[in-house]
Amino acid sequence: MKLIKLMFVAAILLAASSQVAKAQLELKNQTADSLTTTIIKVKGITCSTDLKMISAKVEKLPGVSSFKTAKQGPTTTFEVIYNPFLVTEKDIYAAIEATGSCENPDERPYKVKR
Repeated sequence: MKLIKLMFVAAILLAASSQVAKAQLELKNQTADSLTTTIIKVKGITCSTDLKMISAKVEKLPGVSSFKTAKQGPTTTFEVIYNPFLVTEKDIYAAIEATGSCENPDERPYKVKR
């Protein structure tokens, strides 16, 4: 009788673990395929070194797959492709605004237009 109960419990645990594994795989596939593209406008960029510094900082964020300059000028426009399950727009904005300028690394001249 104990053996039958143990086998029954083992079968339940095996089925539950199979369902958990399937759910984790579905979530992984969903997050891997869920890329979002957005445009971010930034003021305060004055040279190509500024662009490189900001790009390098944002591209290091987990979930950002692409960060390209779309239009350079008084307000520079970037196209960002990212996974919203791994990084938020707020995280991207914070990374941009936390980047120091090329002339003075302690200065934070970049402002995202929201």
